[in-house]
Amino acid sequence: MVVLLLFTAVCCAVPVGNAISAYVALKTGQQDDGGIAEGGSAADIPARMLTAYKKAVQQVGKHVPKCQGMRWPILAGIAKVESNHAIGHSIADNGDIRPPIYGVLLNGSGAGGNTTVVPDSDGGKWDGTSQGDRAVGPFQFLPSTWESVGQDGNGDHTADPQNADDAALSAAVYLCGNGRDLTQHAQLDAAILQYNHSSEYLSNVLGWIDQYTAAAKDPDLKNLAGKVRTVIDAALSQRGVPYSWGGGNASGPSYGSCCTISGKSGTGIKGFDCSGLTTYAYAKAGINLPRTAAEQAGAGRRIPASLGTSALKAGDLVFYAYAPGRDSTIFHVGIYLGGGQMVNAARPGTVVRLDAVDAMSGFAGGARLL
Repeated sequence: MVVLLLFTAVCCAVPVGNAISAYVALKTGQQDDGGIAEGGSAADIPARMLTAYKKAVQQVGKHVPKCQGMRWPILAGIAKVESNHAIGHSIADNGDIRPPIYGVLLNGSGAGGNTTVVPDSDGGKWDGTSQGDRAVGPFQFLPSTWESVGQDGNGDHTADPQNADDAALSAAVYLCGNGRDLTQHAQLDAAILQYNHSSEYLSNVLGWIDQYTAAAKDPDLKNLAGKVRTVIDAALSQRGVPYSWGGGNASGPSYGSCCTISGKSGTGIKGFDCSGLTTYAYAKAGINLPRTAAEQAGAGRRIPASLGTSALKAGDLVFYAYAPGRDSTIFHVGIYLGGGQMVNAARPGTVVRLDAVDAMSGFAGGARLL
């Protein structure tokens, strides 16, 4: 246990509940940390996919007039878990995704975590095989479900699950049901569970929805000045820079080191891990921080976790620990912006971005250096 804690303190591991779960093992073999691309206001979503999500929100009212509260972070949360936003595939201007995205053959073999046999329902029309069914496209629709909810989202008079616009609109229609109010937690939960009836799946998707919701909001910085503004401007200037285990220093992004406990290496990635980002941002204000998250908790005036997040002020360091109350177990650090948001280099496979402070578990208070 001691070895584990010392190792992860380099920064930054994330609790299992916020990790991507492989509910559908994709034939393409894409990993959750491959090919991150910047796009719009959520840096780990390819721009064309983000466009599809936003377009679907605008269109869904035509198909389900009574639906309320559909937002692009809801669609992004589903697509993140189902296909990692089709990252690793090309997305044409019209939304067509190539190569196609196919899930595993649902023949009861246990591949992809599914042990239920799903007989062929489309003769291979959508999923390319008549040996059984498999999920298709970035939102991983079963062919039988696609036949009932598939929509034409790009105006070419064809509903194709391998098209970003069509798939996103169809997912929005499916989640809306007969007219859900997705601003209500219970109805949002029901919509997500309709997609996959698993409490773990629900928690995973909701975590991503929270993160994308936070990322969609621009922080209010007009009242910040002095060194606080310097630190936050420096951190925000790095949005979109890749996460790199062991990466980053007072001079900026750098190649990282090997390896996380799950084997993720930063040696070939120029970027930041969580404490590398804080080291860089504070250096711009003339403050030298120690390198690891646990060590940084000893800098400045400590803000106990018992005071809650309301005690934090813009520019504070925010910490997360395996055992809150024991600083030796701190594994993660971010920079608080205010309004419940932080600048965060979360984990391998992501980029520097805005996250909700409560999007991660193990809140361990903060530290004020400014």
